[in-house]
Amino acid sequence: MRVDLFDFELPPERIALRPVRPRDAARMLVVRGGDAPFEDRGVLDLPDLLEPDDVLVFNDTRVIPAQLEGRREGGEARIGATLHKRIDLRRWQSFVRNAKRVKEGDRIVFGGGVTAMAEARNPDGSITFAFEGSEPVEVLLDRAGTMPLPPYIAQKRGVDEADREDYQTMFAREDGAVAAPTASLHFTDRLVEALDARGVKREMLTLHVGAGTFLPVKAEDTEEHAMHAEFGRIDAATADRLNAARASGGRVIAVGTTSLRLLESAADEGGTIREFAGDTDIFITPGYRFRAVDGLMTNFHLPKSTLVMLVSALMGRERMMAAYAHAIANEYRFYSYGDSSLLLP
Repeated sequence: MRVDLFDFELPPERIALRPVRPRDAARMLVVRGGDAPFEDRGVLDLPDLLEPDDVLVFNDTRVIPAQLEGRREGGEARIGATLHKRIDLRRWQSFVRNAKRVKEGDRIVFGGGVTAMAEARNPDGSITFAFEGSEPVEVLLDRAGTMPLPPYIAQKRGVDEADREDYQTMFAREDGAVAAPTASLHFTDRLVEALDARGVKREMLTLHVGAGTFLPVKAEDTEEHAMHAEFGRIDAATADRLNAARASGGRVIAVGTTSLRLLESAADEGGTIREFAGDTDIFITPGYRFRAVDGLMTNFHLPKSTLVMLVSALMGRERMMAAYAHAIANEYRFYSYGDSSLLLP
């Protein structure tokens, strides 16, 4: 499909630079299948919009401070690196600002005495860094890194201490993401308690979101776009509970496109969710047949992005373009720190 079919005009003032407080005070646009009218609701209405025995599936990845600033040893060239995918205990693929100044074998000195060797230049333009020393890389990042805010926020303001909490979900447990599963940022203890009282179940999976999620689609046709791989994991017990919930009539609602993509990666042709551990580069566009999910809670995404294509696959392109036009006209807040939507095909 043509990528420009997923374009729309977004006024800059609709981009949220900070989350609302409290987190669960965000607005939520409910989009149902067919010609049902759009519903302007709030995140706190979520328990009333779900049924007992529905299952919300969250991503428990934890964002690491993966943005590093440094220089090439022996030179003055400033280097900005955003780690986006772990290869092993000491090596990470990274998107690099000023990458032309970095050659294989160069030693990069980051802040806090953190150093790494530029080991290889990859076909996607990223560079593999091998971090020196014996301390875990996560410890080094805590010392030298900052939270990797999306470019559309970082270009308008600096990263500050508040982002260390704001850009982390209440479910964050497993270190490894360089972008937050932002649909879960809206959840609070009181919202979870209300969902429990309603009888809505919760399950967890892990998908370490990479910086590739922010990259624009440069191809003119979706078939020419290559997704970056991300590591994900669903254990056998979780898969069994999800399959049992659907078999008994409950709906599986993914909280965030990351949860949805991993569920669909783990499902077989018959819709049974299997244990999964490995990389996924699934690219969901209109025409895709969903196998594992019955709905999606997600924020509002960038024009011509793979995530707009995904929600269009779930609800229909014209339906989602109309929903986005409604959101813009009614002053919903967009992107990572913005408002939410509940998509129920």
